[in-house]
Amino acid sequence: MPAVRVDGIEVVYDRVGQGPPLVLAHGATTDARLFRGQTEDLAGEFTVVAWDEPGAGRSSDVPLSFTLADYARCLAAVVEDVDLGPAHVLGLSWGGTVVLELYRHHAELVRTLLLVDTYAGWKGSLPAADVRARVEGAERMLAVPAEVFAPTMPGLFAEQPSAEAVRLLSVMSADARARSMRTELTVMAEADQRDLLPKIEVPTLLLWGELDARSPVETVARQFLEAVPRATLVVLPGVGHLSNIEAPEPFNRTVREFCRAHS
Repeated sequence: MPAVRVDGIEVVYDRVGQGPPLVLAHGATTDARLFRGQTEDLAGEFTVVAWDEPGAGRSSDVPLSFTLADYARCLAAVVEDVDLGPAHVLGLSWGGTVVLELYRHHAELVRTLLLVDTYAGWKGSLPAADVRARVEGAERMLAVPAEVFAPTMPGLFAEQPSAEAVRLLSVMSADARARSMRTELTVMAEADQRDLLPKIEVPTLLLWGELDARSPVETVARQFLEAVPRATLVVLPGVGHLSNIEAPEPFNRTVREFCRAHS
């Protein structure tokens, strides 16, 4: 179980396979287990690295003062620890916001960007009223007693999720920590990375679920496509926000073909 330590915070990650490095950054209320379907399938061609971000899974908690740049600095330490040169870096949902900040501060570590159902921060991608509603919902979720804390995010799937997907999300949610989640969601709500998008110089894949209700294609994905110079948009039909779980085969095929073309 590889790990790095950044200013006293231990960051744990999984590493499987051989080949060019492909680093996976998960979304809120989840951890590296979100990408089981990708690590197993893509390890034959890539060195697949899936981290538990600070405050999630096996990694250390984060202080309330933790910033988006701090998350990016920890992810940079993981890429450096893998020691295979610049990586294909994929971020899903909130993970995409972290990956964008990694590029802002450590562009030399990034071979390509794969932005999946994500945001340039909530403030940077959503109407102000939507951001307020999400913050209020998060506050209600975080206000419950610790013994019944079970974080959920609405609108993750286009269709009824499989029993296996429900079990996986339930297990990860049970391991989520309210204090770290509060920090994460506060950072997410305040982030606005629109200034960064036109400055991205690496090939960028925008991979979206057609029916993503949390990060809609026609508003958020199109924003990225118009702003990022070397971006390509691929939309998976009939799929929601967690496209890697809802449609793993086309998801993995698209990721594989994009990384293969730029390795």
